This record gives sequence, C-alpha cells and structure tokens, in this order.
Amino acid sequence: MKHLAILLTALALLLALTPACAPGGDDPIDGADAPFPGGKADGGIDAASPEARAVLSLVNDPLVDLAELDIDAALNKRAAENIIDHRNGADGTVGTADDDAFDSLDELDAVKYVGPYALQQLLDYAIAQGYLDAEAQRSVDVIFSPQPYDNSHSARVATLIDSAKQSIDIAMYSYSDARIASALQRAVDRGVKIRFIFDTASADRKLTGTALDNSKSGHLEQMGINVRWVNKIMHHKFMIVDGPRDDVANIDTATVVAGSGNWSNGAATRYDENTLFFTGYRELTMRMQREFNRMWAHSRDVVIDASLPYELSTVRMDAVGIPDEASTHAWFTSANFSVTGDTFRINGNDTVSTALANAIRGATKSIHIASGHLRSRPISEALMEVARTKPWVDIKILLDGQEYISDYYQQQQQQDVDDCLAAATTDSQHRHCLDSGFYFSYEVSELEHIPLRFKYYSYRWDYHYAVQMHHKYIIIDGDELHTGSYNFSDNAEHHTFDDTLTFEGAEFANLVGAYEANFARIWDQGGADGLYDQRMAELPTVNPVPIVFPPMALTWSEVTDLKRAIRDACPDVNSDDYRTNPQNHWVCYK
Repeated sequence: MKHLAILLTALALLLALTPACAPGGDDPIDGADAPFPGGKADGGIDAASPEARAVLSLVNDPLVDLAELDIDAALNKRAAENIIDHRNGADGTVGTADDDAFDSLDELDAVKYVGPYALQQLLDYAIAQGYLDAEAQRSVDVIFSPQPYDNSHSARVATLIDSAKQSIDIAMYSYSDARIASALQRAVDRGVKIRFIFDTASADRKLTGTALDNSKSGHLEQMGINVRWVNKIMHHKFMIVDGPRDDVANIDTATVVAGSGNWSNGAATRYDENTLFFTGYRELTMRMQREFNRMWAHSRDVVIDASLPYELSTVRMDAVGIPDEASTHAWFTSANFSVTGDTFRINGNDTVSTALANAIRGATKSIHIASGHLRSRPISEALMEVARTKPWVDIKILLDGQEYISDYYQQQQQQDVDDCLAAATTDSQHRHCLDSGFYFSYEVSELEHIPLRFKYYSYRWDYHYAVQMHHKYIIIDGDELHTGSYNFSDNAEHHTFDDTLTFEGAEFANLVGAYEANFARIWDQGGADGLYDQRMAELPTVNPVPIVFPPMALTWSEVTDLKRAIRDACPDVNSDDYRTNPQNHWVCYK
C-alpha cells in the first residue's frame, strides 16, 4: 500500500505539471488563469520588444480567424476562441465598432486559458508567418524644416520617388518642387502607376488653352500622371509608395510620407515644418490608403488629357479589414463628410478635434503644442479646462505670428459671437456662431498656467515674406505625439481634407524625443541671442525701421510692446499703402 500511495502521489504531481487537454481538441492548454512568464529567464517576452509586437500583430490581425489560431497555430481551441471573442467584441464580427484589440501582452495574458504555453505557440507561429520580419522592417523618422535643400524633406521625397517600383499615390495641397517633378517624370518613364489628388487642380480646371497646359496640373498630366480634385479643400500632404492599393501584401513594405510640409521651397528651407517617413506600420498604412482611395473614388477630373486612365484600387480596405495597433492611429476629417457621387457634404461630426481634445484632457504631466493656428473651440476649451483643473500640467503653446490679436480685436470678435448667439434661433445657427474661426490665442494666454508664445517675424503678416510656424503637432506627457496636416481650426475640421497621426508608447520614445527637442529649440527662438532686447533698443535710432526681421518667440505682451515701438518709431507703418501693399514694404522710412 505504501508503494501504491507513492505511485499515486507521483502520478498526481505529473498530471498537475502537464498541460490539460481542452474539450475542443487534444492540444495542450494552460490553466484558466495561468500567467505569462515573468522575464526572459523564465521564457518571457519584453513587452516593448519586436517579439511582443509580432504576437500582438498576429492576434489583432483581422484576417486571422478561429481556425487559423486553433489549427495552424496549434492553440487549444478554448484559448483560440477566447482570443477571437475578445478581439471581435460583443457582436462577434471583426471590423466593427465594438472590436477590442489587444493593446498589450498583459491584456492578452488576462484572457482565460492563455498562459505560457499559448504565448510560445503564438510566438512560434507569428515568427513562421513573418510577423516578426514585418516588425524588424518597421521604421519611422522625421525631418524638421527649415533645412538646407539637400537635407530637406523635399529632397528625400524625390529620392523615395526614384525608388518606387509599382505605384505612387499622392494627396498634396501645394506642389512646386522641380526636383520632385523630375523624379515623377522618371517614375512614369519606368512604368510606375501614379495617381495625384491635387488641391490646385480645382483652380487649374477653370483655365483654358495655353494657360491650362502651362498650369501645374497641366504639366503633371503632360508627364502622364492623372490629376484629379475633390470639392472640398484638399489639405493633405501625404504620399504612399508601393502601397497596398492593388496588393494587400504590400502593407509591410510600403513607405508613407505625411506631415505638415508641402512640396515647396518655402516648406523645405524657410518654414517650421515636420515630415514623417514610415514603413511597416500596418494600421497607419492601411488607413492612409483607405483615405486616398475614398477621395480618388469620389474625385473629379481636371480633363486636360482625357486619355489618361482612371484606375481605382483593386483592394477594398473595408473588405480586408484594418489592423488595430495600440500604439498608432490615424484620424481624418473625411469622417466629417458624407459623399454622394463626386460631392462631399458636411455631416456634423467633429472627429479630429474631439480626438485631440480628449487626448489633451488625458494629460497628467505636460502638453506642448507647436501650431500655425489655434482657432478650434473644442481644442482650446480642453486646454483651458486642463489649466484650471490640473495646474501642475506643464502647458506650453507656440503659434505663428498671424495668431496674435490685440485687446481691441479680442473685444470685437467676442462681441460678434455674442451678437450672433443672441440672434440664433436654431441649433445649426447656434453652432455656426461658435464655429466662426475665433482666434483663441488671447483667451488662452490670459489664463494662468498656460505660457503662450508667437513666432514673430514681421509687424504685419504677409505670405510674401512670412517664415511661418507651420507645424501642427501636440506632445502629451512626453510619450504621446499627434501630428499631421490638420490645422487646429473649425475650417480644418469641416471644410478641408486633413489628417492627424498618433504615435505613443516606448516604441516611439526616440521619435517623440525628437519632437520634444524641436519644440525646446523653437520655444526659445531668438532668446539666447537677445534679439528682442536688441530690436527694442535700436528702434528709436535706426532709419529705416525694419518691419520684417529675424523670427523671435515672444509673449503676447512682448509682441504688443514691439508693435507699439515700431509705430512710435515710424507712424507711416499704418498708412494705406503699407496696409494694402505689405509685400512692398520690408522697412519703414521715417
């Protein structure tokens, strides 16, 4: 009996250490609450590693179904079912609003019957299916303007176009770069398919004869590039090279360019801009391709060369599904438009401003904003709310000089809103009053705990000499970045096609750090050199008086004092000729 007892005890211990068999099959299964290994020594995976991201990419892939996890990946059926149920949400259908993608290994580990055995099976299968290779190919970096041209985003765009083998899709607000034009011609000559949605085409189409042929759209079509336009302002600045327009397998190798920078000499060498180049980020790539496809499918032809083919993508993004990656996302103002035929109409949504306002409200440490504009009520009200309720949050805002307004203008614009609201009798009229392009810089800067500065470079703003603050980015808590073509304004939200891309988490520490470094530099522009004090000291004595000058980052009070000092030194600066022809006046003669 003693030997039998020992034998039974050993057998019980062996069974306890051996993975159980699930009712759905004979694959070994973890315990219901078995945890993942705690570290590499125990066979664990670093949560920020490519291996971890490969596993998450596998389980979040909308093309991966129960059969693939159960049979091909050799998970026990119960574990596979629980993973799919979690990912697909309550309705059990992937690609719908209630999907709940796995944001981390911890979230995956919390699924019943998913433990160390399942993790190893998932990792082995992810590696075998190339998910780890896709992670290894991932790259993202940024070029900040201004730069010498050869180091600029425009020069790199031209080089990237020269690397294209199959296709190039371009959505561009402004384009005038000769090197990029030459690269596009070479791409056409070697058989690359190019589609170009061009905002300028909406004006070029009204030309005729030689003027149309010599327009920017005309030159592109003469190259053999089909150019089209949409009936809203097309403010994007993105390009997809060898993307998934006709082959979903290209999702891992396509390169996407996006950001604030147009394809112009000013954007490359004069303005403050940021342009991203990324490869291997599945969600972003697919969402950018879907955005382009939607515009292209409902676009209008310039009709310069009617023989150019109008080709739609053969891959339907809504059919194949878009991966939901926890650390990235793309927001588009196109969600605020309904479409019938080739006509886009406002549908009342506030997709991007709501997303950015929510991100701002979630800040716990810092909010750093560099933007050309601050005319969005949802974003501005979120900033002021954080300043009031979380005074410890480090908020800094840097805007372009054109956002400065005086005391008088602030009173006038507020009176206009009040009068509008008093006369409003419908919800739509009320909303129109609040979405009126209000300049929020004054109101925000008046609030305690929000330092706000302007990139200030001229007494009177004019595009001929403006060296604009053209960024549109927000950095939250030092590890979350939102950037793109989207101006922080109601006009951007409801009248333009724009984008904002989100990057967050440890994977993007270097990228976010680069933006923080850029912000620190431009936040104190001119400060180390004492430019403001020098300017104020020289104004009473110099003739002529400079009214266009090297840029400085100045507070509202500093701008107000500088403008007053310029007026005192040269009163003619406010004469009719100076006002109506600012491009002719870079200095003011006493």
